[in-house]
Amino acid sequence: MLVFLQARQPHPIRSKIPPTAPVGVAVTPIRRQYLKIKHSYPDAIVLFRLGDFYETFDDDAHLASAELEITLTSRSMGKNLKVPMAGVPAHSLDSYLARLIKKGHKVAICEQLTDPSKSRGIVERDVVRVVTPGTVVETGLLEHKANNYLAAVIEENGWAGFAYVDVTTGEFSAAQLEASGLPLELERVAPAEVLAPDGDDSAPQRRAEWQGGATPEGETMSPPEGWRANPRFTVTPLAPASFRLESCRDRLLEHYGALTLESFGCDHLPLAVRAAGAVIEYLSRTHKAAMPRLSPLNIYSTGGFMVLDAQTRQNLELFQAGRGRTEEHSLLSVLDHTRTAMGGRLLRRWLGQPLLDPDEINRRLDVVEAFSTDGFLRAGAVSSLGQIPDLERICGRIIAGTALPRDLTGLSAGLTAAAGLSDTIAGCPAASWLHPFLTPVPEVPGLIAAAIADEPSGAPGEGNVIRPGFSPELDRLKEAAGDARRFIASLEEQERERTGIRNLRVGYNQVFGYYIEVSRANLPQVPEDYVRRQTLTNGERFIVPQLKEYEEMALTARDRIEELERDLYRRVCGQLAESAEAVQRLAGGIAAVDALASLAAVAVSNRYVRPVVDTGDEITIKGGRHPVVELTLDAGLYVPNDVRLSPGSRIILLTGPNMAGKSTYIRQVAVIVLLARIGSFVPAESATIGLVDRIFTRAGLQDDLTTGQSTFMVEMVETAAILNQATPRSLVILDEIGRGTSTYDGMAIARAVVEHLHNDPRLGCKSLFATHYHELTDLASTLPGVSNFNVAVAEDGEGVVFLHRIVPGGADQSYGVQVARLAGLPPAVISRAWEVLNDLEQPSSHANGAPGPAPAPQGLQMPLFDPGRALQDLLLGVDISNLTPLGAINKLYELQEKARQLPEQL
Repeated sequence: MLVFLQARQPHPIRSKIPPTAPVGVAVTPIRRQYLKIKHSYPDAIVLFRLGDFYETFDDDAHLASAELEITLTSRSMGKNLKVPMAGVPAHSLDSYLARLIKKGHKVAICEQLTDPSKSRGIVERDVVRVVTPGTVVETGLLEHKANNYLAAVIEENGWAGFAYVDVTTGEFSAAQLEASGLPLELERVAPAEVLAPDGDDSAPQRRAEWQGGATPEGETMSPPEGWRANPRFTVTPLAPASFRLESCRDRLLEHYGALTLESFGCDHLPLAVRAAGAVIEYLSRTHKAAMPRLSPLNIYSTGGFMVLDAQTRQNLELFQAGRGRTEEHSLLSVLDHTRTAMGGRLLRRWLGQPLLDPDEINRRLDVVEAFSTDGFLRAGAVSSLGQIPDLERICGRIIAGTALPRDLTGLSAGLTAAAGLSDTIAGCPAASWLHPFLTPVPEVPGLIAAAIADEPSGAPGEGNVIRPGFSPELDRLKEAAGDARRFIASLEEQERERTGIRNLRVGYNQVFGYYIEVSRANLPQVPEDYVRRQTLTNGERFIVPQLKEYEEMALTARDRIEELERDLYRRVCGQLAESAEAVQRLAGGIAAVDALASLAAVAVSNRYVRPVVDTGDEITIKGGRHPVVELTLDAGLYVPNDVRLSPGSRIILLTGPNMAGKSTYIRQVAVIVLLARIGSFVPAESATIGLVDRIFTRAGLQDDLTTGQSTFMVEMVETAAILNQATPRSLVILDEIGRGTSTYDGMAIARAVVEHLHNDPRLGCKSLFATHYHELTDLASTLPGVSNFNVAVAEDGEGVVFLHRIVPGGADQSYGVQVARLAGLPPAVISRAWEVLNDLEQPSSHANGAPGPAPAPQGLQMPLFDPGRALQDLLLGVDISNLTPLGAINKLYELQEKARQLPEQL
């Protein structure tokens, strides 16, 4: 998987090495050729092909030696000129290239364009491709089930143009959107490389779209560099001319051979056109040998799907989970049972782009239901899918001219299997919307079957790729070469019989060609028609006219076979490229079937149900489960829970002890909503999911050292973003707001946030608010949309048993010391913690001898709540019907203590 790096400063090695070719020094022709090429690619490491190696010189050699851990040598390339040099074998290019790209370097691959054996003078060379993080096509450098995107961004007057392409699949999309939504799209697409205008130091880099927050005065809050400071993106600056509207429009029209952009739906979107045109220009410069053939430009709107910010993706662990942020135990790892790379990539995109349109969601659900209920249908589809390779990337390699013969045979087998898949899906009425995407392309496997050997071996040109009978000329050459080789092979035995020399040997080398070698002891027996060619220490080498005749025939045929087979292979690939668009369309249909079949397989194996998805304003889940957590537990141990969020009960205030399951519960609600919105069945007994336009989450404690933000500042920035961006249709998940500061500060902020979510007319959104501030439970008595729930706990002596059941009412303690004991803190620490806790819970004695809490120092923060009102709220909030005997005693004791403090505080 590629590592996304930030735009880099010049490498320190480059800046320390002086020039190695002083003006006026006579250099060799190959040195002159290299310097000319390097001059055109000063910001790239030039891999210069010399025979069987790719060499680097000068600063590049020092850099390559350090980064690749290879030997640094030198070479004489002029009078008194020793040039630093470091090289890698050509057959190992991919592995070394991967290391350079993962370190964020740009690499220019300079190939030999003419045959060294036939060239007069210096071999012609030029750069055929510039490899950057966003333009990688080598299979070994790519993640199997993830796209590798190159994106372009242009911002102007509060709007942004955004385009992205995967050169390995041809996928090409663009949009024009408000600049505030740009960072969210960058997070969703996660490009390996972002193209942006050079020298843009204007306001877009400082706007609030980084987090969407705003100060009370309405001024934006963001780091100085905006989205460019995101360490996951490699930002490549381009000259502003690359984004000029007219030239970008012309590039797009020329690339697609069109007269107008109206057919693409972007004629009225100048920023989208500029971004897409910049992508085309960059690809034309980095893929000089073969410009990738891209799918028709897809113009999309972000209004058609639910946008997920980075915090929500991370907190719900959609793609990465745990401290190591690995894919294991992520939501994707549970859902992905796809059989093809194409289906895996599509499912990943669906998970990051939930839908808003119920009709489109229900189309997917219809197919998932058909696959879930008809095991034979699903088995037939899965069987065909298992025989289909990565058609999208094979097409990309064919167009780029890098496809191997086995790619072609794989393509043929895959398209044959795809025809079977089409027949299977044709019997599924629920999948009728997929039928147009599953149209077979019979001409492609037909051409491959006629032209390519069943089991091609070696590279094109070695004579084992083109099928016999496809080219009569190639067949004749192979026959002639075979006759010559058979004659030469039989000549040794013939000459032994004719001369009586038993150790006579026929050999070959590149200097003299074929020869007959006779030992010195047998030289008197050499016939007169032998012509001496070379004298050795222990013998002589000879030729005969007939041998040279067949040698010329064999070598000429071999050269012609090599040239002709390569030409035939290129022509076959060219014909296949003409069908690339049809194959890519078919691949898209296959990917959709694969993703839906995967969701069905998960639904069957994990007991998921079909949700009711509509445009209502209610979320009701019965017996909901967390899809990842339940798989980590033994069967039957996960405790399901219900939830109901409606206009009359919009906010659930959830209290309870640590480790009891509050965080799991609130996250599972968000995950179930998200699953329903991508067209998946959900882990529940039943679920009705109304319209949710955004899911927001705030959880966990983390700092951001790169911007100098403390954990509490990060918490507040993320909370501000939610409060500023949420709508009445949003689902907000808040976990432990205010825990990063003092008790009174945190409690005040938490209470104010709940009140704002409830009272602000712009919000009124559905929210789950998990907190340890039990004092907040009194909000349910004053805010009609707030409901109290807690996690049930059974006490066992000094320990507790977490029941993981969500029940109505509020909790009155957190059992923090018991949890600390379960975590393994030393007994001495636990004992002392109990002592301190008991002291804190008892009335204090102060200098004036009066019991109760110390009065607040002058000028410092006073208690948040009115004591009399607090006592009244506490009495009214007691849930007597659910109170245990021990709980009743504790509650009575608490009330008594508050009553003792009341006169002093009043």
